[in-house]
Amino acid sequence: MTDVKQISIKDYTYTLPDERIALHPAADRHASKLLVYKNGQITEDIYKNIADHLPGNSLLVFNNTKVIKARIRFQKPTGGTIEIFCLEPYEAINEYSSIMSKKEMVRWKCMIGGASKWKKGSLESVVRSRESGAGAADCGLRTTDLILKARLVEKLPDAYVVEFSWEPADLSFAEVIAQAGDIPLPPYIKRNTDNADSERYQTIYARDEGSVAAPTAGLHFTEEIFDRLANKNIQTAFVTLHVGAGTFKPVKAATMQEHEMHAEWIEVSKELITQLIANIDQPIIAVGTTSSRTLESLYWMGVKTILDPAVKQIQLGQWEIYEAPLVNNTATAKESLLALSAWMKQNHLNKLFTQTQLLIAPGYSFKIINALVTNFHQPQSTLLLLVAAAVGDDWRKIYDYAMEHEFRFLSYGDGSLLFI
Repeated sequence: MTDVKQISIKDYTYTLPDERIALHPAADRHASKLLVYKNGQITEDIYKNIADHLPGNSLLVFNNTKVIKARIRFQKPTGGTIEIFCLEPYEAINEYSSIMSKKEMVRWKCMIGGASKWKKGSLESVVRSRESGAGAADCGLRTTDLILKARLVEKLPDAYVVEFSWEPADLSFAEVIAQAGDIPLPPYIKRNTDNADSERYQTIYARDEGSVAAPTAGLHFTEEIFDRLANKNIQTAFVTLHVGAGTFKPVKAATMQEHEMHAEWIEVSKELITQLIANIDQPIIAVGTTSSRTLESLYWMGVKTILDPAVKQIQLGQWEIYEAPLVNNTATAKESLLALSAWMKQNHLNKLFTQTQLLIAPGYSFKIINALVTNFHQPQSTLLLLVAAAVGDDWRKIYDYAMEHEFRFLSYGDGSLLFI
């Protein structure tokens, strides 16, 4: 088996011309091109017809996280601009919704553009009410301006801690950033956001706020596709992984052993685990690398409860699954999920809320999923490593085909259905 720690990222690169990066979404979500890889063969279709390529008894698992308007710009009194990119809550949380619903003040880990210009003191931004105007008060809409302040609290090795406070104080943080922030398009989409991005850089089933990047494989799905899935008796289910900016973090180390994988928050209901157990002998298909990472993390978290039923927290570190004792386990997927379900019942949990730092790379053996729906990813990225873990060296054949047949790449681009 491949030693994942010794993988050289230079072996997972390809040439991606700028003109092949999709800067805007397709006119219709489900009109995007779909590459289908099965039994070593490649065919081509569009997303609208994806149900035709799926077994009728399969379970399709989506990530229902919702992208927040995480990019906030402040104007300095001297005229300069400070851009704050909210990454994740700095405070201890029981679930993401508790942070998004907080009022008066929150602290977040952030990246800061122009941090050297922000020496001390607070920044302030006045956001004019978008609901002001004649008759607004009579309709129950907010008519007062939002005053948002940011205070630099601490510098961390890879980010900053920023304290946000605001007036009116009865607004939630979710309402504040919806009013004050912008959709954080990926760094390779080199343009300003427009009104369409608020809708199109969001899946139609997005529900739980917390991501700073979209689970892009799901951007192609429409109500018509869901109707076709239902007509074919294909079940659907939802997990939540809040995508962090680390998903775009380039691998700069020579080998993966020197790369720190980003940790992300996951939320999974007990009902979802029960549904997985009931369908474990049928094809389980993950829509997106984030759904894949969540589902595979559940297997390993279940193994942890088998090894230590009294464990109180079950976060997953980057290398745990490749080292003893986890690497030596022989639990089946069903055994692991049953153990995880029993552990949740024992601890009176209806929802599992924790972090995963799982790195899936060539040499990894998938435990839960049988296929993956995903876009085309950046060269030398951990997302490309996950694809290579699923299809082996054929990832090159797949990407060569996509390049030769005018597929569009990255977040707003086309995608693929890859059977493992």
